[in-house]
Amino acid sequence: MLTREDNEMLTQVGPGTPMGELMREYWMPFGLSNELPEADCPPVRVMLLCEELVAFRDSNGKVGLIDNNCPHRRASLFFGRNEEQGLRCVYHGWKFDTTGSCVDMPSEPAESNFKDKVKIKAYPVEERGGIMWTYMGPRANPPGLPELPSNMMEDVVVSAYMRPCNWMQALEGDIDTVHTLYLHLGLTQYEDTPVGSWAWWHLQNRAPHYAAVDTDFGTMYGAYRPAMEGMNYWRFANFLMPFYAMTPPGVLGLEDKFRAWVPMDDTHTLAISSNTRSPLFGPNGERPKGQWASGATELRPQGTGFFDRFVCVADMDNDFQIDRDAQKTKSFAGLKSIFLEDQAVTVSMDPIVDREKERLGTSDQMIIRTRRRLLRAARSLQEGETPPGVDNPEVYAVRSGGTMLPIGCDWYEETKNFRAGWVEHPELDRAIIGGVPAV
Repeated sequence: MLTREDNEMLTQVGPGTPMGELMREYWMPFGLSNELPEADCPPVRVMLLCEELVAFRDSNGKVGLIDNNCPHRRASLFFGRNEEQGLRCVYHGWKFDTTGSCVDMPSEPAESNFKDKVKIKAYPVEERGGIMWTYMGPRANPPGLPELPSNMMEDVVVSAYMRPCNWMQALEGDIDTVHTLYLHLGLTQYEDTPVGSWAWWHLQNRAPHYAAVDTDFGTMYGAYRPAMEGMNYWRFANFLMPFYAMTPPGVLGLEDKFRAWVPMDDTHTLAISSNTRSPLFGPNGERPKGQWASGATELRPQGTGFFDRFVCVADMDNDFQIDRDAQKTKSFAGLKSIFLEDQAVTVSMDPIVDREKERLGTSDQMIIRTRRRLLRAARSLQEGETPPGVDNPEVYAVRSGGTMLPIGCDWYEETKNFRAGWVEHPELDRAIIGGVPAV
């Protein structure tokens, strides 16, 4: 069980907090490139690690991420004019470029050099794979971006959703494998799937055994259950520092994906996903039509407030649009999509879950191990150690998914080649899953 001190360390991400300082050692995704669709378009408010920021795309197409408040009289730069390679405050005309330098101060005399002495807080930004990334850490020369394969490919699906709860409880939903067979597949029986498929084996045993280990990128686990004679069916998933999850649905060796649970503040999280296209999955995690929940995750029109980006229509105020009739016959949860099923149960825990009241079981090994890994990393940073993965971004090139292995084999060694990113496996076929995306 976590102590109150541990729980506070895990959940609090503001400036100066141990976990907030750990996050700042890494590049962080903070939005989708299409939020700033063209040069000199309107800016966007961004809340990140409890900081109020403004993102804008300048006349050359470069993205800046700067302090929300003008350093002159503290007016919000969200109302600024995005023009001629800078964002100009409408109060007195001070203009700032993407580096935070004041490039024009028309309210000062022509002979004044005051603008050369003024600089606003600004963070470096890179764009890759349809995602905007920033580095908020102390290094003058930032480390490399994490080499996540699906963020370095052309044909991928990117999406974002805001979850109004703490980042850690949102992340833990993605590294909790046992809930899949209830929350997502509770009414699905193995007889409904092709005989001999992985879904067929998976659905016959809803209480697998587990193995979990630390890795150079974070942690990983395997859940295994008996299959055909002499074989176990395994599902592997990864946690990657400091807030990435690679869930196990799919075939190990074929799936390239990740979801980042980016802390906006202590009670709001931005979920940014990147996935290679698969015939078994929809862009919002919806199941095939006619099978279980098949709806997409509907979003409200994009707003302009700090917490008005990527907001789901279904929320606590409307009980996540639960369909009680469907819950009796079609869907265990009665909710429209896999993401909303996760959203409902995670948000219902309160904005920050009280972990002192939890009662964790053997199926929670990955959650326990990941919490400990993060706490160790945060404390080690305070002692001057470099966190895992910061200086070796290549360790992020890994995969998750399912496979069959002989009983008693060294599962870690046997799967190394299939867990490695970029390795082609033409011998593998997604059809073996049996048409159930969440298996």
